[in-house]
Amino acid sequence: AIAERFASARMNIVIHYMHSHEAANEVARRCMNAGSQVMTVAADLRDRSQLHRMAERLAASGLQPDILVNNAGRSHYGMLADLTEEEWDDVMAVNLKGTFLCSQIFMPHMVSQRYGRIINVSSVWGISGASCEVAYSASKGGVNAFTKALARELAPSGVTVNAVAPGAVRTAMLGNLAEDEIRMLEEEIPAGGG
Repeated sequence: AIAERFASARMNIVIHYMHSHEAANEVARRCMNAGSQVMTVAADLRDRSQLHRMAERLAASGLQPDILVNNAGRSHYGMLADLTEEEWDDVMAVNLKGTFLCSQIFMPHMVSQRYGRIINVSSVWGISGASCEVAYSASKGGVNAFTKALARELAPSGVTVNAVAPGAVRTAMLGNLAEDEIRMLEEEIPAGGG
């Protein structure tokens, strides 16, 4: 949806994915139909070397992002007592480390041109916390603090850094929830769910 919104403004789009090759290509086709030039790239956001290769590929194609949307996310649903260290590390690596690495790798171009936008997708759980979502809530709270600090750091360079903190959005990430749990989340939305 984010890529398609930018495509509706006729912006050039780079769609990153890790495993969802066909889904990324489908989004790319819709963006091209809207008139945008589109490139898809695969990389593991937890791996600096893969991100550097991705940045080199973009630069070789004449693409230097003016707007970076850090949207990748990983969740874990369960009691903290049952959470393994590997599960904790994985959530932190995708949600927080991935945001750090992507920002660090792509911001130099923005700083050099004195214009850029970094948009981090957080969550309401990063503000209020969620039962049985300790790792996810902590990682998104980290994204919020990271955003505030980096915004102060980059403001003199003409680069803005903001976070959006949506509530529950019906994506694959909610796939492990039962329908009654989904209904409970919808009831918490002041404007109504659905």
